[in-house]
Amino acid sequence: MALKFPIFMDAQSTTPVDPRAVEAMLPYFTEKFGHPASRNHPFGWEAEGAVDAARGQIAKLIGARDPKEIVFTSGGTEAINLALKGVAEMYREKGNHIVTTIIEQRATLDVCKRLERQGVEVTYVPVQPDGLVDLETLRGAITDKTILISVMFANNEVGTIQDIAAIGKLAKAKGILFHTDATQAAGKVPVDVEAMGIDLLSCTAHLLYGPKGVGALYVRRKGPRVRIAPMIDGGGHERGMRSGTLPVPLIVGFGTAAELCGQAMPEESARLRALRDRLQDLILSNVDEAYLNGHPERRLPHNLNISFAYVEGESVLMGLNKESALSSGSACTSATLEPSYVIGALGASAELAHSSIRFSLHRFSTEEEVDHVGRRTIEVVKRLRDMSPLYELAKEGVDLKSIHWKAE
Repeated sequence: MALKFPIFMDAQSTTPVDPRAVEAMLPYFTEKFGHPASRNHPFGWEAEGAVDAARGQIAKLIGARDPKEIVFTSGGTEAINLALKGVAEMYREKGNHIVTTIIEQRATLDVCKRLERQGVEVTYVPVQPDGLVDLETLRGAITDKTILISVMFANNEVGTIQDIAAIGKLAKAKGILFHTDATQAAGKVPVDVEAMGIDLLSCTAHLLYGPKGVGALYVRRKGPRVRIAPMIDGGGHERGMRSGTLPVPLIVGFGTAAELCGQAMPEESARLRALRDRLQDLILSNVDEAYLNGHPERRLPHNLNISFAYVEGESVLMGLNKESALSSGSACTSATLEPSYVIGALGASAELAHSSIRFSLHRFSTEEEVDHVGRRTIEVVKRLRDMSPLYELAKEGVDLKSIHWKAE
């Protein structure tokens, strides 16, 4: 099969919408255009029924007992904002302390910074070199004022999957609410809010082959009943937690995409893991001083993050971007030239953090694409190193740390 360029391997920034989700959405842009809050005529009933069906599809994907626990938002960022700010405001009489990690995505970290300016105390727990949170370190961060633990399910750069069930068990034992940012995990790996003790969960459609512009926050209704203060007022939609007209076509696409992910997950995960390992083996067996970032096993099946010593990640991308869409970090931070704070948090040097490349596969990735991108990556890295005096010195056995680059 002839390759079609550019090859998309940035599926942790977004995914292509599955054609079946598009097909399900189309009628709700045209003849089925009712407002789901219009409950006095068939157009509204039809729209409300479609929204309720999508709630059920998403609830099933994440193991929620009640579809009413699904609150629709504009995406993962809003869902995270609603979870953290909503809990901080609603439970402020109980406490003012939140525990999170230093490798959360910007949506979480920036919300925490804002909350700190408003008087909330936040503890940012470090992670181990493989990206996993140490449970005892997390336990040690809890105080009698802690009202929320927020730990992402799977990291958006290195793909490390946390032991969410163990964290949920810890939170329950301490009587603390537990939120997880599952934007990268939902639809890709098994998620079960009941079995894992999750009280709040953020997810988004565009990372599981649904449309952009719609996400969801799971809010537990029983054991315990979680209450959150709304960020948007007006009309009392979504059980008072998120007012505003619901985007019915997008919600229908979200629900369909969630159902398709649930059906395909076992087979799809195995296929993507095999492709990912093929790409990893191809690159690491042909490039020296290339280092895998994140946990070697506990990571998303479609994620591969590699640092290439003695080259700049941006230079590698420039050598590849006419044919391949890749990333040197998360989409939330790609506008900056700073090294990845996630890779740095794993203990890597600033130089290695600057040299990391994230390859992320998707439902429609092929062996031919993987082989082409792998070969081209090898060529580009070797070409850049041929131009690097640092690489040449290192190969000659010179300790680069011992070199004085200017007179003192």
